[in-house]
Amino acid sequence: MSYYLVKRLLYLVPVMLGVSIITFGLVSLAPGDPAEIIMQSGGTEVTREAVEAMREELGLNDPVHIRYFHWLNDVLHLDLGESYRTGRPVAEEIFCRFPATLELSLAAVLFMLLVALPSGILAALHRHAFVDHISRIWALVGASVPDFWLGLLLIYYFSVKLGIFPVMGREGVKHLVLPAVTLGFGLAAMYARLLRASMLEVLEQDYIKVARARGLKEKLIIGRHAFKNALLPVVTALGMRLGHLLGGAVIVETVFAWPGVGRLLVDAIFNRDYPVIQGYALTMAVVFVFINLLVDISYFYLDPRIRLGRGNNVFRS
Repeated sequence: MSYYLVKRLLYLVPVMLGVSIITFGLVSLAPGDPAEIIMQSGGTEVTREAVEAMREELGLNDPVHIRYFHWLNDVLHLDLGESYRTGRPVAEEIFCRFPATLELSLAAVLFMLLVALPSGILAALHRHAFVDHISRIWALVGASVPDFWLGLLLIYYFSVKLGIFPVMGREGVKHLVLPAVTLGFGLAAMYARLLRASMLEVLEQDYIKVARARGLKEKLIIGRHAFKNALLPVVTALGMRLGHLLGGAVIVETVFAWPGVGRLLVDAIFNRDYPVIQGYALTMAVVFVFINLLVDISYFYLDPRIRLGRGNNVFRS
């Protein structure tokens, strides 16, 4: 296990380097002059001399490769730079917003689990029955409905018409309900169908048939044997999706004015706030890598046949 962890952590170095190069290069190619945008947003008179002075102050007159190596040197010293717009450290900007995104992501995942697990299991146990047909229809609707449309629909009915939940902001549990449901609705539909397919495959395995032949109770077979093994593909997909959620549900956070990192990214893009964009990309790459690592480790505990070992193969059965 320790060998595998060290190996994966070493893989983090070229991944982060590649992400930094791509992000810095693409941001540098973006249209618009950040110095001019900063001056316009601050109400300063935009003249050629003032813009040139601002560009010199921000270091934008240096060649791209020089600016990249300066930025990379700062990153290696855990300094992501300062925001062009606010003047605050980028790390502070990101980590001040991250708890809000984490809260929304966990609430959406909780809603997804509460809905997807029972519906997926019931659909598998009652194949081609009424419950299964309803699950299929719901999966189709959940995969087809855009998040922004669902969010606006929920706001219209539950905030404007009924007045049950607040329209936007982050001040309590009530403010969390609509964004979490919007974010978790499509996920619940998708993972319910994924769990159904995985459960049906597991229920056809020989060890399930042997367990039934031995006279074990159906609840015990489903709960202890079938469900646990059926979770493997679900955990893999959820791990990948959780990385996206922690990266900021940009659309949902924008619709509900949720003060998370997704909305921070949108504001940074509109304001050409390059340090924030670069810091965000690098931070989210780290989040993705570590979540994937946790997913791989979870296999070890979900399926005793899997062992993390040395050699060319990551897993051994």
